[in-house]
Amino acid sequence: MSDSAPTPVYVISPSGAVAPDAPVERALANLRQAGFDPKLDRAALRRRQRFAGSDEDRLAAIGRAAAQDAGIVMITRGGYGLTRILPQLDFRALARARKRWVGFSDFTAFQFGMLAKAKAVTWSGPNLLADFGGESFEALDEITVATFQDAMSGALEILGFRCAGASGVEARGTLWGGNLAIVCGLLGTPWFPKVDGGILFVEDVNEHPYRVERMLTQLLHAGVLDRQKAVLFGQFDGYRLTEADAGFDMPAVVKWLRTQTRTPIITGLPFGHGGTRLTLPHGAEVALAVEGRTCYLILDEHHHHHAH
Repeated sequence: MSDSAPTPVYVISPSGAVAPDAPVERALANLRQAGFDPKLDRAALRRRQRFAGSDEDRLAAIGRAAAQDAGIVMITRGGYGLTRILPQLDFRALARARKRWVGFSDFTAFQFGMLAKAKAVTWSGPNLLADFGGESFEALDEITVATFQDAMSGALEILGFRCAGASGVEARGTLWGGNLAIVCGLLGTPWFPKVDGGILFVEDVNEHPYRVERMLTQLLHAGVLDRQKAVLFGQFDGYRLTEADAGFDMPAVVKWLRTQTRTPIITGLPFGHGGTRLTLPHGAEVALAVEGRTCYLILDEHHHHHAH
């Protein structure tokens, strides 16, 4: 991408406050080296309690992001804070701004709102600090950077990753999901998308397997899992098992869940809170194919035109 003009990116903090010692300048420099021209929103480094400024500050930042010229909007970090401002967001107006909104973690709430209220495609992908804050450009995850570049330039057509689960699965449907705690926190609200025959992906961090299972069971009992064509598991890490678990771990959760739903559960999606993060078109129609130990997600080349 470096041989052409850098692609403008507007960076906002819609959730948690950026820590005073966060490598903001380094992350911006790394993003520049990846072929982008980032501009930090004026309220991006504000702090009120654990939030990046007041609710009003963060709503205004989202409004500025929609109104400014850059076609891509990225968040600095996740944390917590979007669910409390969902009622104040006009998702149809935000969709009309035709931006590529990118983020993960707490940003799942924004992405659910965009899909539920405006049928708009957003991008589940990198955050500024988590994915571009590395010591040097060379230290960044190559696949994370490359898929983000391809997704933003419109060149991303297929994603392949090593997986485990049912073989020979072929499906087509709406790709949706994100952070499991946020997904469950929106169930029963107007911002939970009604997706039938979709491909749901989930990830979480610092959640014990029994808490992960409890959340998945909530989606199961609510009928969400049975209505999907496939469920993709991203990374679930950051937890510590105890003696009381006696072998109850994430593989045990997956094994049990497979006995509870006919929907294929496929593990290994490189998406979570660590390592490689693919950039996924949230709310877009995709095709999924499992061949042996490889899962392919085939993107509809026109998906980014659906966001209106």
